[in-house]
Amino acid sequence: MSNCVLYEQDGSIVTLTLNDPQRRNPLTGNTMVAELLSAIDRIHRDVSVHVVILTGAGSAFSTGGDINDMQRQMAPDAPLVEIRQEYRLGIQQLPPALFNLEVPVIAAVNGAAMGAGLDLACMCDIRIASERAKFAESFVKLGLIPGDGGAWLLQRIIGLSRAAEMSFTGEPISSELAAQWGLVSKVVPPEELMPEALRLAQRIAGNSAPAVRLTKRLMREAMHTRLDTLLELSASYQAIAHKTDEHRSAVAAFVSKATASLTST
Repeated sequence: MSNCVLYEQDGSIVTLTLNDPQRRNPLTGNTMVAELLSAIDRIHRDVSVHVVILTGAGSAFSTGGDINDMQRQMAPDAPLVEIRQEYRLGIQQLPPALFNLEVPVIAAVNGAAMGAGLDLACMCDIRIASERAKFAESFVKLGLIPGDGGAWLLQRIIGLSRAAEMSFTGEPISSELAAQWGLVSKVVPPEELMPEALRLAQRIAGNSAPAVRLTKRLMREAMHTRLDTLLELSASYQAIAHKTDEHRSAVAAFVSKATASLTST
């Protein structure tokens, strides 16, 4: 590992920073993917983590694939079967890893999120952006396709027509347009990006950790499950939630507050 991903924890909030700023944080041609997968596995095993913030060092969030790595793959002596395996065992491990991570992940998009960089942001649950951010599903500009799940992710966030426009033109959109299209929840000045991400993380972390984890799991299941099946799963998850210490404490606090309010009137 070469510290392509910085792992910082403050209480129950972990910040992951893509840390190859000289090359604008590419996801290939370095150990970025392996380090992200390692960090995700570490978070998955640590019940003290309630929320994750993902951002980039320097001027970019991530510009996606590394050009030098593309040149290696297009060389005549690079076998097709090996390139396929590189995708399957490399960057394609990220979407399921983030999809199955039970704690919420906030993408704090500080700059360009291009190609696989945009898709990485789409793998997160919530996206907020700096005014300097821009977004492009830019694979076709290089004669490529979204090889990391972007064709599945993007249309679920902004709809088929807009995802098709971004995917077929490869052209970038501004952070303001990204907000209009629902790609990001909020756009803030650059100096406010991380404070805003932290405030949002704290608001989430202030809730019951088991309830948040179960809610995220339900939302994931709802993407591909029938209503009757989801209702059955919801009943099971709710039964679990009713037995948590966090639920007991919240109910006790509510009752105490209500009782105090009645006795003071």
